[in-house]
Amino acid sequence: MIQLTRDGNVFILRMDHGENRFGPGFIDGWNTALDEVETAEGPRALVTIGTGKFYSNGLDLDYMTGSGIDAGDYVKRVLAVMARVVAFPTVTVAAINGHAFGAGAQIALGHDFRLMRSDRGYFCMPEIDMHAPLHPGMTAIIKARLSKQTAHEVIVTGTRYGGALARERGIVEEALSEEEILPRAISLAASYAEKAHPSMSVLKRGVYGEVLTAMAGDMDTDIPGARPRG
Repeated sequence: MIQLTRDGNVFILRMDHGENRFGPGFIDGWNTALDEVETAEGPRALVTIGTGKFYSNGLDLDYMTGSGIDAGDYVKRVLAVMARVVAFPTVTVAAINGHAFGAGAQIALGHDFRLMRSDRGYFCMPEIDMHAPLHPGMTAIIKARLSKQTAHEVIVTGTRYGGALARERGIVEEALSEEEILPRAISLAASYAEKAHPSMSVLKRGVYGEVLTAMAGDMDTDIPGARPRG
């Protein structure tokens, strides 16, 4: 599900499990990979990327709605991964190779930098069309990373952003071809590898304290017949 490789000072976390939804094994794989990068010594940075036409399609709704599953606890486990990314002690770059929907879009926003393919895939928050609420932590990362008007558009309209439009709205820093995206992500991450240090996590927590607090909290929205999704 999760493959971790290294190119010089850059660790590459590749999601390779179909739509790359955050099921239990997927969450465990992310945490194991993040543990390895976090405890490595010396200069380092992190790039994440998916496979095929998916970066990540977000929550595993089949698992989440299964018998005996505590949906709230499951969402908190996903948010805990996002929180680790937000406050990670190295620079992080999301190479959005394909669709990034819901929690997949949110975890991309948790990275320090985002690059996206210009010719394939969409960034989208589809909750408005699902008539589903967002966890406050999910709303918080969108508001923290995007301009007020873009955050409004992302959440209220459910717009599907291709690479060019995502770049125009400031969702990603660059829109690139399939051949360019990973090499560029590695190059960008490598340029900041020397800055990896526990102090980076402290500094990020200072900037995003309210986001991290919201991610650790509970749902505060109750829509009849709706479930928290992302």
